[in-house]
Amino acid sequence: MSSSAIVAAQTLIAQNIILYGGAIILVLGVLGGCLNTIVFTSLRTFRENSCAYYLLIMSIVNIGQLLTGLLSRIMISGFAIDWTQASLFYCKFRYFIFQLSTLLSFTSLCLATIDQYFATCSILRWQQWSNIKYSHRLIGLFLIIWLLHGIPFLFFYSLVKLPTTDIIFCTSMNSVFLKYYSYGFVLILSGLLPVLITGVFGFLAYHNVRNIAYRTVPLVRRELDKQLTVMVLTQVICNCFSIIPYITVNTIASSYSSTINPNVIGIVQIIAAVTICLYYIFFAV
Repeated sequence: MSSSAIVAAQTLIAQNIILYGGAIILVLGVLGGCLNTIVFTSLRTFRENSCAYYLLIMSIVNIGQLLTGLLSRIMISGFAIDWTQASLFYCKFRYFIFQLSTLLSFTSLCLATIDQYFATCSILRWQQWSNIKYSHRLIGLFLIIWLLHGIPFLFFYSLVKLPTTDIIFCTSMNSVFLKYYSYGFVLILSGLLPVLITGVFGFLAYHNVRNIAYRTVPLVRRELDKQLTVMVLTQVICNCFSIIPYITVNTIASSYSSTINPNVIGIVQIIAAVTICLYYIFFAV
């Protein structure tokens, strides 16, 4: 088999992984996000709980992440339809919503994990930090911060025509901004930082819950804390197993994007497709 045939086969495998794996994740993720939203808004117990409020916000923005990020990848890989090439508005809008949904989702998970640590803490003064009023203010504050953070995406992303092929791509020609996107946004803000924060406070919350049976806590409150902690810890574990492979492959691919070995490119495409599906599993849990 010739080298070009091998590369074509590898490219087809990567496309099928995105198409079929991504479609399953998209359907289950949107359905699960809608069900989570219904549960967290319909039950009074959850409406008055700050951790549940963070999980509600995360469920909502995860739906937006799946519809703007994963759906576009499925259309490109499976049907060769790239909406960003046809519309300058969608080119800018997609990346703006992508970064907003990503950062607000990770922020909500971090705040939920920290909130559960405070809620299950034995120190009464620290328990008071687990408060629904504080959660509303924090989500509002971070929403403003990430909206401002997305303004450069609106400026720097545009439709660029390659001079050799006349193919139009939605990308940024600013090298400084692209480096920030790869290392600042992907590696730090949506990678290592949320993994570190959720890992530390998730472990501390788990330690608190194990000792909660030995404290004088109402039974209903105790069971609610246990339930929410399990939900948060499940998301934290999924966070580690889905985000770390993605940021690792993305960082390596960015460092070696100039490789000319077609076989290496094909293998990287397959690995990248797998890690992309793992990445979106986080938003579908």
